[in-house]
Amino acid sequence: MLGTNSDTTKSAGPECIIPLDAPKNLFDRIAINGLSAICFSSSVVLTLIICTAAFFRYVVKGDLYGYEEWVKMIAFWLYFSGAAIGAYNRTHVSADLVQAYVPEGLLKRYLVVLKDLITVGVCLLFAWYGYEFFMFGFMGPLGTGIAIPKSTVWRISFWVGYLSVFMGLLFMALYFTRDLLLSSRLLLRRIQNKGTQP
Repeated sequence: MLGTNSDTTKSAGPECIIPLDAPKNLFDRIAINGLSAICFSSSVVLTLIICTAAFFRYVVKGDLYGYEEWVKMIAFWLYFSGAAIGAYNRTHVSADLVQAYVPEGLLKRYLVVLKDLITVGVCLLFAWYGYEFFMFGFMGPLGTGIAIPKSTVWRISFWVGYLSVFMGLLFMALYFTRDLLLSSRLLLRRIQNKGTQP
C-alpha cells in the first residue's frame, strides 16, 4: 500500500508504532484490497462519466440524460470505501487534541481509550442506521419487497447505493474497534507498569 519495507512506519504516539505495509492477515488483505479496487474503479468510472457529460454539454451541445443517477451511486461507493480504508490506515481527518497537547502518561492513555470508545459507539450507531437505510431500500417502505424505491431515469434500485453506506460504516466500526482494543491494551500495560514501580 503506502510502503514496501517492513521498517516503514508512522508513529501515532511514543508507544504505538503503526506499520504502513500491506495487510498481513487474510481477512484484511481481502477487505482492503477489495475496497481499494472499488475506490480505484469508482474514481475512474466517475471521471469518465463526468468528462463524457461535459463533452456532450459543451461540444455536442446536448445532454447526457440521467447521468447524475450513476454519479451519485458510484460516488457513494467511492466515499464509503475510502472511509473504510482510512479507518484501517488510521488516516481519518481528526482534531485529536489529546495526542497533540496532553503529555504522555496515564491520563493520556485514559483519554485515548475514552476517545476510541466514543468513536466506536458513534460508528456502531451509524452502522445500525446504515443497516436500516439499506433494508428500507432492499425491502421497500412496507418491508414486503414491493414498491422498492428506484431512480427515475435508469430505474436503479436505491439499495445499491445504500449498501455502500452500511458496508463502509461496518468496516469503519471494525477497524475503530481494533483501535479501541489496542489503546485499551496500552492503558492496561501502563497501569501494570505503574503498579510494579516502587
